[in-house]
Amino acid sequence: MWLRLAALAAFAVAPCTFVQAAPPDAVLTLDAAIARVAQAHPDLRLADGQQRVLAAEAKGAALRPPLRLGAQLENVFGSGATRGLDQAELTVTLAGVLERGDKLDARRTLALARIDALAPQRELARLDLLAEVARRYLAITAAAQRQAIASEDLVQRQRTVGAARQRLQAGASPESLVLTAQALAARSELERDRALQEHASARRQLSVLWGEREPRFSDAAGDPLRLPEVPDFEVLAQLLERTPELARLAGEQRVREARVRLARSQAQTDLDWQLGVRRLQGSATTALVGGVSLALGSAGRAQPEIRAAEAELDLLGVERESQALALYSTLADAHGRYRAAQMEVARMRQEVLPKLSRAEVAAERAYRGGAISYLEWAQLQAQQSDARRQQLLAAIDAQSALIEIQRLTGQPFVITQESTP
Repeated sequence: MWLRLAALAAFAVAPCTFVQAAPPDAVLTLDAAIARVAQAHPDLRLADGQQRVLAAEAKGAALRPPLRLGAQLENVFGSGATRGLDQAELTVTLAGVLERGDKLDARRTLALARIDALAPQRELARLDLLAEVARRYLAITAAAQRQAIASEDLVQRQRTVGAARQRLQAGASPESLVLTAQALAARSELERDRALQEHASARRQLSVLWGEREPRFSDAAGDPLRLPEVPDFEVLAQLLERTPELARLAGEQRVREARVRLARSQAQTDLDWQLGVRRLQGSATTALVGGVSLALGSAGRAQPEIRAAEAELDLLGVERESQALALYSTLADAHGRYRAAQMEVARMRQEVLPKLSRAEVAAERAYRGGAISYLEWAQLQAQQSDARRQQLLAAIDAQSALIEIQRLTGQPFVITQESTP
């Protein structure tokens, strides 16, 4: 229920949408929270900034080597015939580098591969942030549930205090039982107040994600006890092939392949050329000059870089295999946790809690009639509250596992009519 399709769409259209701020004391939905984060969180702007940097670098990589204009003055201010400027020789040249081995295309390919690799990185950042929003949203609803449990427990404890006072006035029980009941009621009130503080803290932690220091909403919609059905593990495992984490490695493979190509192009020696005009002052003549030069041993000097680039490319296969195993293991753990917690929540709802509720009602009648002791009634109340807390903990564990499953697969699982009520 936490990563919904509409929420995923909010990230995709965030740059061209405007979300109106909710009025104070409004109930915030998960979709609205995600839309706010999609607009304001800096992590989503990092990828756009990186793209501008890489685009500028790509323009630089597409430039050819510059032409060089030079001038050289010889045979001046010497001795004998070269005194002054009588025998001066002025040479003006234009020089450049003729790249060989498709170095220009190799640089362009590498620059474009780095830009293309940003897409899965951006998607991965969005899914991670989406999961973080869902976790903080879950913390708010969980705190609200703990508050409700503590409030129900407090009502029960207050009934116990009233019944103990009646027994005390009738002389059927000592004052110590009234004091014990009051102490247990005070503990329940403390747990309720603690849940209130946790709720306020969780709301603040969520609103910080879109830059709001003081939350302008009072509560979050949603019930963590409602758990949707998820596909079998084998179906989810197939979705891992399209996960952004593996897509990021595919983009990295193209980058490393481009680096190998660029390293191999360095083995081809570039041709340095020069063309100019020389003025011979002594004979008042001019002549054309030209020259070419080649660096020797370029192939040998390029080999270490080529081997390093090829080794990085080969290593990527190992990295992908390791990443795939890690993702598979994480998915298996999350899926197992979800199914186990889902079963626990259902069993508690269908079997444990109804029986404890009926037992507590029967125990109250028995206590007021003097058939059982205060301790027996108090123990049943405690068991009922503990069962509710256990169910909530299981539901929180299930929702946390569901968030992880959806982060890994990128697939939303919404509650349907067949989902757990």
